[in-house]
Amino acid sequence: MTHRTDPDLLNNILQLISEQGTDGLAEGIRLLVNQAMHVERSQALQAKPYERSLTRTGYANGFKDKTLTTRLGPITFDIPQVRGDLDFYPTALEKGRRSEQALKLALAEMYVQGVSTRKVSAIVEELCGTSVSSTQVSACAKLLDVELHKWRTRPLADYPYLVIDARYEKVRQNGQLLDCAVLIAMGVAPDGKRALLGVSVALSEAEVHWRAFLQSLLQRGLCGVTCITSDDHSGLKAARTAVFPSVPWQRCQFHLQQNAQAYVPRLDQRAEVARAIRSVFDSPSRPAAEARLKEIVAHYANSAPKLATWLEENLPQGLTVFALPAAHQQKMRTSNALERVNQELKRRTRVARLFPNEAALLRLITALLVETSEEWETGKIYLNINPETQASV
Repeated sequence: MTHRTDPDLLNNILQLISEQGTDGLAEGIRLLVNQAMHVERSQALQAKPYERSLTRTGYANGFKDKTLTTRLGPITFDIPQVRGDLDFYPTALEKGRRSEQALKLALAEMYVQGVSTRKVSAIVEELCGTSVSSTQVSACAKLLDVELHKWRTRPLADYPYLVIDARYEKVRQNGQLLDCAVLIAMGVAPDGKRALLGVSVALSEAEVHWRAFLQSLLQRGLCGVTCITSDDHSGLKAARTAVFPSVPWQRCQFHLQQNAQAYVPRLDQRAEVARAIRSVFDSPSRPAAEARLKEIVAHYANSAPKLATWLEENLPQGLTVFALPAAHQQKMRTSNALERVNQELKRRTRVARLFPNEAALLRLITALLVETSEEWETGKIYLNINPETQASV
């Protein structure tokens, strides 16, 4: 089936250009592309409009407006639609559709990499001659949601060591700026490699949030946990006891040492107290650590009674690691591995400053964690774990 170019169409385009100059180019292109798409639909249907044909593959179904940004400005085209089993999209706009999708993915990637929406708009305007709003950037970022959800809900397996941590970001809700908790879990697999297992974002009560997060890990198949390392986050103890009742807990020694400084009565004692606490943690065995702790508590009983009491009650929570194989103790006695992740997250989220909702925060955090976890899982071994060295704790 052949088609001839409509002479009236060409005459109309020529008249537009002659009367309006370059201002008529946009309308001329619109008319020409619309005609080309109309002809292409007839070819795809193997029948002209209202033509009876035994070879017809479908039926015309009107038109749908679509505005594209071009170098001549925005142009609204009439895209021919079809009904039936035929999958049709005009080749005249196919390249534009691919370019539009590529641009949206690029915007999403810039958003995830921490580029501010103002800078994204400036970049797009420089490259494409048009600007985008922060709303459009956020909408493009939602293209990642499906893949990110799959990652957050992927099945888990055996992870002997579990490290969990929390951080907070500002989220706007009902006109107020609220602290939103971001919970992150890291696991060390039997092959000794690390992986980020999951993330949860919520404004809910601490214990409720922690319990739901830990339960979600179990529901996804997490098993074989022999030790959990974390700081003493609010609500975590009750949640951990409920979800992992028989798994020993190692309180992060780094945070313990920091927390102790609040009970030191004089500034000139801080370095001395820090050295004393390190001497406990650096002991060769738990009995030696407990003996050293008793000496320190007795030393500060009179000069700093509140510090002595705090040390006696809290430092033993950082000694669980002595039950692990000696080769594992150094890396499992703190949550520093996640602290470094949090530092990178902070560097990226600092650009945004605050998030319009929890979903926007979860999207950005998840995308960054996926990148880090992939590097870990394909990188070097974090711990040498095998049946001969794995102790029962």
